[in-house]
Amino acid sequence: MATTRSALAGLVLALALATGSMAQNSEQDFVDAHTAARQEVGLGQVWWDRNLEDYARWYADQRRGDCALQHSDYQRAGYGENLYWGPGSDWTGVDAVNTWVAEREFYDYDSNTCTGPFGCGHYTQVMWHDSTLIGCARVDCDNGLGVFITCNYYPPGNWPGQRPWLAARSA
Repeated sequence: MATTRSALAGLVLALALATGSMAQNSEQDFVDAHTAARQEVGLGQVWWDRNLEDYARWYADQRRGDCALQHSDYQRAGYGENLYWGPGSDWTGVDAVNTWVAEREFYDYDSNTCTGPFGCGHYTQVMWHDSTLIGCARVDCDNGLGVFITCNYYPPGNWPGQRPWLAARSA
């Protein structure tokens, strides 16, 4: 009886750890994090797209060996793209989206410019009014190099001279 309880407790712990490691990395987690940020300025939700997911997964697998924050050929593919890297293995898709959205402090809507040392292109891509389809992927990089996360967007944003959202929608 004690062996059965011990085995059951071990199984429950293993399931909890597995579930915890998947937490905040699902399609819905990525969609919800993007949508929550966009709703702050009156934009609608984003939708998950399998083609974008396939592209993001393909590219994340390319970066698995080096974890380099090097963009794919996303423009040729006709997509927008945000990249994220975090050391260790605890970083989630929601962490990535929250990091991109935190760049809002460097975006000045009135002048439609980025200020500060870090830019704001990740934020404006998340907020781009036409970019309503997303697909993302997360990989643990080889040799403990960390976590690589990428999201692709369609249609792409960050067009020179254009604002991410309309003034009537600004907060």
